[in-house]
Amino acid sequence: MLHHSLAALLLRDRRIPEAQLKSCSEYAWETKLPFTSVVLERKLIKADELAAFCYQESNCPWLDLDTFNQELIPPQFINERLIRKNHAVPLYQRGNVLYIAVSDPTRIETLDEFQFRTRLQAEAVLVEEDKLQRLIDKLLENETSMLGVTAEDEQELREIDADGEVRDDSGAVSVDGKNDAPIVIYINKMLLDAIKRGASDLHFEPYEGEYRIRFRIDGVLHEIARPPYALSNRIAARLKVMSQLDIAERRLPQDGRIKLRLSKHKAIDFRVSSLPTMYGEKIVLRILDASSAMLGIEALGYEPEQQKLYEEALQRPQGMILVTGPTGSGKTVSLYTGLNILNTPEVNISTAEDPVEINLYGINQVQINVKAGLTFADALRSFLRQDPDIVMVGEIRDLETAEIAIKAAQTGHLVLSTLHTNSAAETLTRLMNMGVATYNIASSVSLIIAQRLARRLCNECKEEEEIPHEELIRQGFTEDQIPGLKIYKAVGCDQCTSGFKGRTGVYEVMPVTESIQELIMNNAGSLQIARQAHKDGYPSLRHSALKKVADGIISLAEANRVTNN
Repeated sequence: MLHHSLAALLLRDRRIPEAQLKSCSEYAWETKLPFTSVVLERKLIKADELAAFCYQESNCPWLDLDTFNQELIPPQFINERLIRKNHAVPLYQRGNVLYIAVSDPTRIETLDEFQFRTRLQAEAVLVEEDKLQRLIDKLLENETSMLGVTAEDEQELREIDADGEVRDDSGAVSVDGKNDAPIVIYINKMLLDAIKRGASDLHFEPYEGEYRIRFRIDGVLHEIARPPYALSNRIAARLKVMSQLDIAERRLPQDGRIKLRLSKHKAIDFRVSSLPTMYGEKIVLRILDASSAMLGIEALGYEPEQQKLYEEALQRPQGMILVTGPTGSGKTVSLYTGLNILNTPEVNISTAEDPVEINLYGINQVQINVKAGLTFADALRSFLRQDPDIVMVGEIRDLETAEIAIKAAQTGHLVLSTLHTNSAAETLTRLMNMGVATYNIASSVSLIIAQRLARRLCNECKEEEEIPHEELIRQGFTEDQIPGLKIYKAVGCDQCTSGFKGRTGVYEVMPVTESIQELIMNNAGSLQIARQAHKDGYPSLRHSALKKVADGIISLAEANRVTNN
């Protein structure tokens, strides 16, 4: 069902496929998110194209917010609840008319509510969704979240360090001490800064006489700050208090969680891990972004043929889908996206995870606890006694788990899981090496996805790169691809991080065909299986990466980095 007028207009225009529009419309309806932001987040249309379409359909005046003087915004009409609820901003007042910035002019109720609240006549002004979202964030976010960590913050910490009273190596945190306030503010700003910059992890690291903080942005660590080393214990203690860990325990690793509330309606979760090192406790925070699992399969970077293979495997009543790749390659998001497609009231879905990173309504998620005796194999055995339709095992680590998972896949269940291997073909040989019988592998595994995450080039600053013909051939391009081939390199601007902005998946999607089943039964090696997959028309990771290079999405250097060429 299409819950939004704009969705109906886009469907009539055949600009976006009906199934994708329906998915966006239902997700926006359920989550109360703006339909325009959902469509853009799933990369189904560009912001300027969407604005141009709305302009054509509504004949509403169009304004470029980049050229608008934000000092004209009347402060008396900045109401957080009103702006967030309607996803609209009052821009300026002319007489008794208040002009409202909207990205979806079909939502007449927005103007009605502003008119009712302000007692002024409300007129819509069309703006691009991405620029509107930036303006809303700037207007409504707490002042500290907009500033990030400044040079003044660093100086304030150094001034604390100069005061002998706060040089406390015990790791204790005073609850009423005035001296702790700058540490609290500094860490809050650091967490908000990480969210604002799109980081996935924060590393707080003590060394001999030095302390540094690094963010992992688009898969690469960047040094952000070097607070005074004497404050390392206070910073660690504050983070442990926030994540409800034992601040007195500094000899053993600990795990916890932080929930950081950004506003009344938005909170971000962090997974926290503390580890004793030679010079203090290293603390790593992983930002858990539930929205990443809700992006939709279209936003993950699959080629159309690869996406079709994955969707077909998900629709099968039984079998095993394996997602493989190193840590940080996006396996969890691929699995959750698949589960999200399958998550309907008609099926029973159970997952065993270590740890549970993203909470999904409608799915029974079990946290593995080896110390208490709850392993993947134990959880899987219990699932099979609870009338499951779909089972997800966080990782197949041993023969026992592998055999139970395969038995489930053979007895009418759809099983999803991950392994740590470098390619799809190596996944099959890994299962053989574990001791799983070849006939069980051949009859149960239906699809293998090997993946990596590559940094996207920034569209604002990327530049064309000249590469000799011989080098292109050596890199793996064919003679047919080279005429008209444009390859871009990262440059860097104020809109991105070192020339990159966001990440995309690079995939090798290999269905287990009859020819591959025969090779498995004959104990073939990974090279033979890979050659057969290529012969069957399923590109390798390397070929998929080069396709994204040719499409101008990633650089050749990035393709080499993620595919180890």
